[in-house]
Amino acid sequence: MATRTQDLPPKGGYGPIPFKRIPPKTYFKGATIFAAYLGISAGAFYLYGLNYKQIEKEEIEMRSARNAILPLLRAERDREFLKQLRRNRDEEAKLMANVPGWEVGTWYGEPIYKTLPEDTLITPMFKEFYGHTTYKAAADRAHIKLWN
Repeated sequence: MATRTQDLPPKGGYGPIPFKRIPPKTYFKGATIFAAYLGISAGAFYLYGLNYKQIEKEEIEMRSARNAILPLLRAERDREFLKQLRRNRDEEAKLMANVPGWEVGTWYGEPIYKTLPEDTLITPMFKEFYGHTTYKAAADRAHIKLWN
């Protein structure tokens, strides 16, 4: 059987334990860093000013274009709305053609809105407007604000 020996420190002992703080090497002094910060900030503000003028010009141009085309887009939207109302009335006439006493836009000949003149446009509710379409088309339109 082999003899066992105890693990002992080296002859003369271990070296000293380094515990003193070693400061990092300084590349710049405080005044140099402050001057560099001011120089970079001044350059950034100058470039920002140049870009801001260009961005302002583009925003004014886009706002003017939007204001110019908005009446046309609203007119097209209103025109399509009225065309869809006409399609809904035609579909109602087709569906209820075999029902005796049914008149389109009334409830068996009785006007729905008795206090309004006949030529008044009543905006239909959402489900009434999309009554003759598929569920998917109505659901897509109902949740269109969630797309953004």
